[in-house]
Amino acid sequence: MKKETILLVDDEQEIVKLLDIYFTNEGYRLLKAYNGAEALEWLQKEDVDLIILDVMMPQMDGIAACMKIREERRMPIIMLSAKNTDMDKIYGLSIGADDYVGKPFNPLELIARVKSQLRRYHRFNKEAPPQADEGVLAFEDLVVDTVKHEVRVDGRLVKLTPREFAILELLARHQGKVLSMEQIYNSVWNEPFLDGGNTVMVHVRKIREKIEIDPKRPRYVQTVWGVGYKLDTPTS
Repeated sequence: MKKETILLVDDEQEIVKLLDIYFTNEGYRLLKAYNGAEALEWLQKEDVDLIILDVMMPQMDGIAACMKIREERRMPIIMLSAKNTDMDKIYGLSIGADDYVGKPFNPLELIARVKSQLRRYHRFNKEAPPQADEGVLAFEDLVVDTVKHEVRVDGRLVKLTPREFAILELLARHQGKVLSMEQIYNSVWNEPFLDGGNTVMVHVRKIREKIEIDPKRPRYVQTVWGVGYKLDTPTS
């Protein structure tokens, strides 16, 4: 059975050495990079299942690297940072990260988060032969293809992060039904809601910026004040 490959990107040698031991013991194949530019080079040569990406690095930091990776790839990204305020976490998640872990951290907790992200990623992206147009959810100009993992608006391909796609797919599968922020968070993040409301709002805002002509007057992803969000066919 092929080992799952983790790309660790961190310029702190001691952290790299420590995590190399832990992940190797857990049966993972670990690739090591020390800045964002090296990470991008690895991605051109290797199939990577998950990326652990430090924020503060020389040459290309984790924020720039994450945004560049998300232009083409959708594997899970877990960001590491000593900057761990709520706003730091929300910003990291909004640019495409799937999880955010503050430093210092417990290596066993990080491994648990890696396993959780990989389970969800493989389950969500597992491909099965579609029946006819099964997996294609169309709403006039908006098309959500859950097999190809693509979104198109008026024929134009829209690049969404994995979390953004998961939210849009969830709303598309429940067309016209209002889903609360807690329902969205529990389903997409697969963990207790707690203070996840801001996280959901940031991701919905990003989705609207990408699929709506006027994000401030959305036609597709609509807010039902005090309840949550719904995706509905445009009425005009």
